[in-house]
This record gives sequence, structure tokens and C-alpha cells, in this order.
Amino acid sequence: MRVVVRTVSELCITVGSLIVLFVVYVLFWTGVRADGAMNHQIDVLQEQWAKQTAHPAATAAPGASAGPRRPAPYVRGKPFAIMYIPRLGFTWNKPVLEDTAVSTLKKGLGHYANTAQLGQEGNFAVAGHRRTYGDPFVDFPRLRPGDAVVLTDGTTWFTYRIDKGPYKTVPTDVEVIDPVPRKSGYTREGRYLTLTTCDPEWGHSHRLIVWAHLDSTQPVEAGKPEALRR
Repeated sequence: MRVVVRTVSELCITVGSLIVLFVVYVLFWTGVRADGAMNHQIDVLQEQWAKQTAHPAATAAPGASAGPRRPAPYVRGKPFAIMYIPRLGFTWNKPVLEDTAVSTLKKGLGHYANTAQLGQEGNFAVAGHRRTYGDPFVDFPRLRPGDAVVLTDGTTWFTYRIDKGPYKTVPTDVEVIDPVPRKSGYTREGRYLTLTTCDPEWGHSHRLIVWAHLDSTQPVEAGKPEALRR
């Protein structure tokens, strides 16, 4: 009998230790790895942008019409912009990568590939983890109408202003990233931004959404936009 009790006790201790190790992994180690991965993505972007500045593309031929600059097609799993949200802290900045695959969201925020590109006509929609993998959107519920969401692609600053949210819905409500989201309050085409994350913090039964409109743009040479100045 004593042997049985001892065996059961040892099994309970082992299982308990494994549970503790798993919690440490989820709460701490995935965050450490994600922070390192996100910092690496930002470093990649900044190095890329520095090279582009040092070797600018050839100017258009005389008489040619440059027209509005459109970003090059995004590459799946690769970073193309950095996002800043002052409401979440002036040190908060995250890389934005193309697509929302699990492997991509471990390295930063993910752009829904079927939505508009940054600053362009339509709805530029981005997803991020609420918890684990760096907890990028852990404070998502703090966002309020009027808050700024600022992005840069290395040449331009894009300042969006939140109009509605956080709005709670279910994962099947895919209309939230439509070009003109029906529940956003927008009634016509424009240049919009949608941010999505899971709710509750440690679950995924629902989604939290905020919608914003493009408020202003300026070249990076002009310095940081007003929303990022302390």
C-alpha cells in the first residue's frame, strides 16, 4: 500500500512540475522569444530602409507623371511596416508582417492579405495576439476613439485615428475587415484601418475590433508626426 501511495505521490509531483514548466513556457519563454523575434524584424526593416535611402531608385524620366506612390506587393511572412500606438506606451512599437499565419504572428502583427495595403483606398486590416508571443495587444481594451495609430513603411508616416471600438464580436464575423465594415459606422469608401485581437485575454471565443480612418501622412524626412512627439 505504501508503495502505491508513494508512486501516486511521485506521479502527482511530476505532473505538477510539468504543469508549472508549461505555464512558465507560455507566460515567460514564448514572450522572450517573441520579443527577440519582433526586434529582429524591426532591425531587418531599418537595415532595408537605410539601404534604400543610401541608394534611391532612379528618378522618373522628364515629363513623366509620377502619380501617387503605391507600395510594392507584400511578401508573405516578411515585415513591411512598423506600428506605434501612443495609448499603449511611447515605447510600444511592433513590426507588421504579411499574412496572419500562426508562424507570422509569433514574430509581430499580421496583415490580412486580402485587405488593402497601408495608406491605400480600402481597409488595411491587422491582427495581433492578446496574450502569449510577446502579448502585443494585451492592453487592447484601453484603446479609445480619437487615439492615434501610427505606421511607417520607411518613406512615409501614416497617422490613423480610431473612430469606433473596442467592439466585441465572434470569430465568424469576417465582415469586420470588409472594405467598408458594416458595423464600423462608415458609409462610403475611404482609407481605413482595422485592428483585431482575441477576447478574453486567455481565450479565443470572441474578437475585439477597432476601426480607424487615415487622418494624415507625411514623409519621414519631415520628422515624427505630432502623435509621436512627447
